[in-house]
Amino acid sequence: MQIFDVVIVGFGPVGQLLCSALAQKGHRVAVVERWPEVYPLPRAVCYDHEIRRILESVGIREPLNDLSRAGCLYQWFNADWKLLTQFDWTQDSISGGPFGYFFNQPQLEEVLSQLASEQSTATLFRGHEVVALDNLDSHCELRIKPVPSASGEADEQMLQARYVIGADGANSFVRRSQNIEWADLGFSEDWLVVDVEPNPGVNIQVPDFAQWCNPARPTTMVPGGPVYRRWEFMRLPNETIEQLEADEHVWSLLAQWIKPNEGRLIRKAVYHFRSLIAAQWRKGRVLLAGDAAHLMPPFMGQGMCTGMRDAWNLAWKLDLILSGAAHERVLDDYMPERRRQVEAVIDASVTMGKVVCQADPLKALARDKAFLAGEIPQPDPFPAMDSGLLQRDRNGCPGTLAGTLGPHSDVAVNNVIDRLDQWVPRGFHLLTFDADLLASLTTAQRADCEAIGVHPIVLRCADDLGEGFVDVNGVYQRYFQKHAIKALLIRPDYYVFGALTDQTHLAQLLAQLNHGLGRETQSVASPAQAMALTV
Repeated sequence: MQIFDVVIVGFGPVGQLLCSALAQKGHRVAVVERWPEVYPLPRAVCYDHEIRRILESVGIREPLNDLSRAGCLYQWFNADWKLLTQFDWTQDSISGGPFGYFFNQPQLEEVLSQLASEQSTATLFRGHEVVALDNLDSHCELRIKPVPSASGEADEQMLQARYVIGADGANSFVRRSQNIEWADLGFSEDWLVVDVEPNPGVNIQVPDFAQWCNPARPTTMVPGGPVYRRWEFMRLPNETIEQLEADEHVWSLLAQWIKPNEGRLIRKAVYHFRSLIAAQWRKGRVLLAGDAAHLMPPFMGQGMCTGMRDAWNLAWKLDLILSGAAHERVLDDYMPERRRQVEAVIDASVTMGKVVCQADPLKALARDKAFLAGEIPQPDPFPAMDSGLLQRDRNGCPGTLAGTLGPHSDVAVNNVIDRLDQWVPRGFHLLTFDADLLASLTTAQRADCEAIGVHPIVLRCADDLGEGFVDVNGVYQRYFQKHAIKALLIRPDYYVFGALTDQTHLAQLLAQLNHGLGRETQSVASPAQAMALTV
């Protein structure tokens, strides 16, 4: 029996990210994946600024630049091509850079797969499937075997792991093996997804990124990275899937934008868009992530992004647990921390989908009038995290900024400018412009910070002398001034643990963090003192 710290079932972007994030920290990781090679066809085509920051942090910045292009306006038109509303994906984000990006998923998976294969503590069982999973008190045991079409050994193998992560998609074996049920949130539509590679020199007259809210045939148009184009067409009630997927019919749908002699079909497939969420994301030592835990319509472009946030949340928690720096009870925070945002994204995607998918001409006309009259607001921003490992006030409510996504920008060191993440290792980041605040830490407190990966970071304004990371664009300075804070403690997943409005409360802030991680420590304030922190 081969023994690992973590076994990940599924090696799409979610499993690939989690594998590398854990293996880069030295943990023994195994991946079990049915496909012997990277799945060659596109699925997701966009990711947002938060995911960009995550991907750069695991070390794939340069290849990411090659396979992605920056976002653009996301426009919604009615049947007569009148603009109903638009979302600006070019605007600056809190993570630095534009709000969103377009990419080609097989290219991204090749890069992430290569990254994982380069990790010395990662073992990849490609072309294998899990046929049995025992979720025991102290560990998990898995029986795996090659899939019928895969080459190699035909014998079954046994794996043992402290934790198993099911990142094996909507039909997850891991979820089914644990008898975890879906909750259906009520959206169900079939859409034909068509990916096209235009011939060199062909200029396609199509909106860059748009929803054509045409009741006769609701249609999505989106880039598929720097080269490809995608169209998505809603299946009408009188159409069969076979009719919709026929080449002749596909080209007839594309005819107003591109002809067969102007490009080639990369893929055409009907997808059943649904809105589902698993009732449990953790059962003992088994956890779910990505499509194994939730499904959503694609209208916000957040399916893959949401799964990668799951992976990033799990990665730092498992790292601290496996390193002995945190109690495994922090995994109880995983679903509460993630679920509120996931449900909000699903709700927004479903709401947008119902608007886009309106096939009744009279109802579509009423919708159009409401949009054109400015009566329909844009979706709310993603909600902040309100559960789990966060700084809390005396009433148990999240403290100042706790649960919001933290800022990220360029800093300079010795006149060399780069993103802060490129200068500082992954972990908790304790940011301040007050060097004396960090100097006040005791030796024991510094030892605690080192044990749990808290990296103290002194920032300074561009025109200030002294040591520290130079805030070259003033992003951090403006953020600190706007929120009237003295220090900011950001979690490894880039969400704010807490902030200080008074520099005298640093010890209590660290005490809350230690207490939340389940650490027994006498070097900072007691848990009772920590919970008394006023923010």
